[in-house]
Amino acid sequence: MIIHGRTLHPGHATGTPIRLTAPLSFWGGTDEHGRIVDAHHPQCGAILTGRILLMESGRGSSSASSVLAEQIRARTAPAAIVLSRPDTIIPLGALVAAELYGLDLPVVIAPYDAVPDGALLEITATPDQASIRW
Repeated sequence: MIIHGRTLHPGHATGTPIRLTAPLSFWGGTDEHGRIVDAHHPQCGAILTGRILLMESGRGSSSASSVLAEQIRARTAPAAIVLSRPDTIIPLGALVAAELYGLDLPVVIAPYDAVPDGALLEITATPDQASIRW
C-alpha cells in the first residue's frame, strides 16, 4: 500500500513505525540515546532511534532543531519523521544535519492514520513528492 504526502526535507529511510499520541519536543523531551524522557509525555521511555516517527507535529522550542541535528549526527535520531501538519522546527533540524554532516533524515507531511503498527515502512521523499510504502 502507498500513501502520498508532501516533502519538508528529502531523503530515503526504512523502519518500523512508532506512533506518538502527543506532540514531542526534542529539546528536553528526548535524550542523547533517542529515548523520550519527557515525564509528562504518554510514551515516556519509548526509543525513537531508527524508527519511523509518526506524530501530529512537534512541540515547540526552536532549540529542538539543534537537538534533532545532533541526534542525526550521532545516529540516535528516528530514521524518518512523518507529520500530519506542517512544522518548521523539525525540518530545520534535518536541514542543518544535511548541511553540516551530509546526513539526510526525510521529513514529510502525510495522512498516516492508515499505516499499520509493526509494518516495515519505506519513506521516499524527493523535492516534488513523498511516499510511504508498506
